[in-house]
Amino acid sequence: MTILGLDVGERRIGVAVAETDGFGARPLLTLRRGATPAIDATALATIVDEHGATEIVVGLPLDASGVDGTQAGLTRRWLEAVAAVMAALEISIVWTWQDERLTSHLAEGRLGPMRRGRSGGPPSKTQRDAYRARVDREAAAIILEDALTARRAASPATETRA
Repeated sequence: MTILGLDVGERRIGVAVAETDGFGARPLLTLRRGATPAIDATALATIVDEHGATEIVVGLPLDASGVDGTQAGLTRRWLEAVAAVMAALEISIVWTWQDERLTSHLAEGRLGPMRRGRSGGPPSKTQRDAYRARVDREAAAIILEDALTARRAASPATETRA
C-alpha cells in the first residue's frame, strides 16, 4: 500500500511517498500551488493515480502550543476543498492529519545550508526557489515518516516463537 505525505504551503506543496511495508519515506516532488484548490486536486489526483496511493498524510501546521492557528485553519479549509474535488473525480483516498511542527527546520538541517551564488555571492532567486522546493519535499518526507513511526509505536508488537 502506498501513502503520500504533503507539506502544504502558501506557494508550494511538498510531496513524499512511502510504502506501508517499508520503513522510510522519500521526497518525491514539489508542486506549485494552483490558483484554486481544484487545480491542486487535479495535480494530486494524477500523483495518486501514478503511485496507486490509498492514503494521503497532510501536515497540520499547529502553533507551538499545539493548537490550531491561522495557518492550520487555512490548511484545513484547503483540504476540505481538495477532498471534495477528488471525491467528485471518484478518487477514493483516506486523508490523515500529522502534526508538522518544526519539520521545515528539520528538513533544512538534513539538506544543509543553501549554496552560495556565483563567485561566492548571495544565491540567485532561482537557487533560492530550488532550495525551498527541496526543503518542502524533505519536510513532506519527515511528516510521512513521523506518521508511520507513530503507527508502528501504536500497534501492538507481534511476537514470534520458534
